[in-house]
Amino acid sequence: MSTSSSSLFKTNGAKGRSLYKLYASFILVCILSILFYRLTHIPLEHYSLTFAWISLFASELWFSFYWILTQSVRWNPIYHQTFKERLLQRHGNELPMVDVFICTADPVAEPPSLVMSTVLSMMAYDYPKEKLSVYLSDDAGSELTFYALCEACKFAKHWIPFCNKFDVEPRSPNAFFFKAYHFSSSNLSISKEWSQMKDMYEAMINRIDFVVTQGKVPQELKQHQGFSKWTSNMTSRNHDTIIQILIDGNDEKSMDVEGNLLPRVIYIAREKRPQHHHNFKAGSMNVLLRVSSQISNGPIILNVDCDMYSNNSQSIKDALCFFFDEEKGHETGFVQYPQNYDNITKNDLYDNSLKVINKAEHPGLDSWEGTLYIGTGCFHRREALQGRKYSKGYIEDWKRGVDRKSVDSASVLEEKVKHLASCTYEFNTLWGKEIGLRYGCAVEDILTGLAMHYNGWKSKFLDPERKAFLGVGPTTLEQTLIQFKRWSEGNFQILLSKNSPLLFGYQKIKFGACMGYSIYGLWAVNSFPTLTYLLIPPLLLLNGISLFPKLQRVVECTKDVGHEKNNIIPLCLN
Repeated sequence: MSTSSSSLFKTNGAKGRSLYKLYASFILVCILSILFYRLTHIPLEHYSLTFAWISLFASELWFSFYWILTQSVRWNPIYHQTFKERLLQRHGNELPMVDVFICTADPVAEPPSLVMSTVLSMMAYDYPKEKLSVYLSDDAGSELTFYALCEACKFAKHWIPFCNKFDVEPRSPNAFFFKAYHFSSSNLSISKEWSQMKDMYEAMINRIDFVVTQGKVPQELKQHQGFSKWTSNMTSRNHDTIIQILIDGNDEKSMDVEGNLLPRVIYIAREKRPQHHHNFKAGSMNVLLRVSSQISNGPIILNVDCDMYSNNSQSIKDALCFFFDEEKGHETGFVQYPQNYDNITKNDLYDNSLKVINKAEHPGLDSWEGTLYIGTGCFHRREALQGRKYSKGYIEDWKRGVDRKSVDSASVLEEKVKHLASCTYEFNTLWGKEIGLRYGCAVEDILTGLAMHYNGWKSKFLDPERKAFLGVGPTTLEQTLIQFKRWSEGNFQILLSKNSPLLFGYQKIKFGACMGYSIYGLWAVNSFPTLTYLLIPPLLLLNGISLFPKLQRVVECTKDVGHEKNNIIPLCLN
């Protein structure tokens, strides 16, 4: 595949497709041979053996059907290459405003020091800072997280100029100082600056960790007026809306140490009451959608998990190449980056690196223009995420957004948007149904991406050589089982719902995409034939009975269909 010289990205097909298709055809012949053998050699003289035989035959039928589904994403995977230079040449002066959404819910499970490293990596993107806004949603409503964010904003005044000066990668200070970078320069001035920055970061982390250990923010550290919003009777499940704009406007507080503008930074703790369902992360994202529309209103939204830091400062520009492409940009609803981790061991015992999904299945779905939205590392077109249906005549206004010079003062704006984060705002509205992230599903991100596809939007999958995001993945069997249980239940729920891609999706999206989505919807069902295959063959082998023919007997068995049954059984089971 190729594109014109004016395109902002290039699409290439995977190599070795002819060889793979030959291999898949051979596998298909083998599958059909197995099914034919099972069907024509059913032992009927012993009930237990007949039951075992039929059980395996049913399992093999299912696995054959599932294998056919998987070919939809493995037959023709595609990969993209972006041209950021062309983007900057044509649109460098009119790049859109970008809103970054980061969600956290528990300062114990998600340490504020870890969250702040993610926040700082987003603030330090190689992108015009006046067009960048970072929103932190704190579902716990914790003053510990708010204190950490205040500290991060102070540190950002030094960190961002440092990143720009030395072209730092990655721009997460925790990853840069302790995981990815080892200083070895002989330049004393650089060495001194590097050491000072590391000391400054460690001092900030020590202050944050001290407060977290204490379980509260000492009174002498409550320098920001926003701390007055916290009261003694507040809990993570019962608190008022708290919205604090920490960096905004053009005053000295919004400048770094070199006098350059910093990105907007907004803290949001939506109202929560025990009697009202808060809809978890989807509810938090929808609050961010509403509040951000009044503060910055960027036409592009990036959402990331709080433990998923930016590993590539060019990711925004890479994603914009798809949205701004003259030929296909107008139909792109979201651009999804893979979910990668930096804490997975080399052996990866439980396959948490998701290599098959990232390297084969996502690119395969991309060939059907139906890449999954996986809930993190995704750039959205705001209009698509808010439920707008795609139309050929639609033209995006990339210049829209709230100018920092024209907005009300921070205190006035905070009060003005407060009602948008109340727990009753969505009553009798389409939020969670047709607008924003969808509710009622354990994998609300998958359902939301599917809804955007049903609305006519296309999606792209981009996996650059330098990973865009790195995070913390499950490392124990218990964590892995919990995660896959949630994914399996949620995808199966979608498969059985009115949004089922296999039953109803073919009317709205390409049939290959329907098949690809169904792969994950049937994860839960796979457990039954898998269990059958785990139990029956070993039990019969313990009794000296084999359900599989010896290799040298296969041809003879398949030819001798008309043989008498009392002769077939010993032939096939010996």
